[in-house]
Amino acid sequence: MKVRLTFQEEILGTSPSNPEVYETYIQSKSPDANTLSEEIEAIGAEEVARNGMTVFPRTDKKEPFIYDYQIKGFFKDACGMLSRLGGKSETGKKKPVNESCKLTAYKKIIDGLIFVKPRKIIIKMSGPVGKCQRPLRASTPQGERISLACSESIPAGSVIEFEVVCLDPSHEAAVTEWLNYGALRGMMQWRNSGKGVFKWFRTDL
Repeated sequence: MKVRLTFQEEILGTSPSNPEVYETYIQSKSPDANTLSEEIEAIGAEEVARNGMTVFPRTDKKEPFIYDYQIKGFFKDACGMLSRLGGKSETGKKKPVNESCKLTAYKKIIDGLIFVKPRKIIIKMSGPVGKCQRPLRASTPQGERISLACSESIPAGSVIEFEVVCLDPSHEAAVTEWLNYGALRGMMQWRNSGKGVFKWFRTDL
């Protein structure tokens, strides 16, 4: 499946400002530990730490991009939410009402049978990189705490293109379902506020 995705709202960078935090995160989340140095170099961790904001990684040509596994992370989030839909059958078993409900152990399926290419997905910008500041509220034992978060933002109208490879062709219907969900859910950071919602279509049909 060849996909062209156009963001309807700005998207926010997700790479942490502290280079040590970033290194720890990549070690725990990266699908390939050998790419650790590559990803830290792409971020420019020291520069990020000076700026104190989350950013997008850059290519050698200074083009912002997102990694393939961030798309797969969106797939997992979408599948997890959509699989909650539906009621129960007369026998008391869960009644599947969509493709996501039919997938058992969906995280393993997305990890092992569905792949996104290329590794670095270049963002075709519709305008200059901006900044998004917003308050973060958290409930702690000491009471409510508010801090200010700042992220790089890429404007609405920006485009990414990538390929989704399904080793089992029957999973294409689920991928379509997840991408359609992106018009509501969005992707990347602060998506609960509507950031990162998109429209998409297949370019291989």
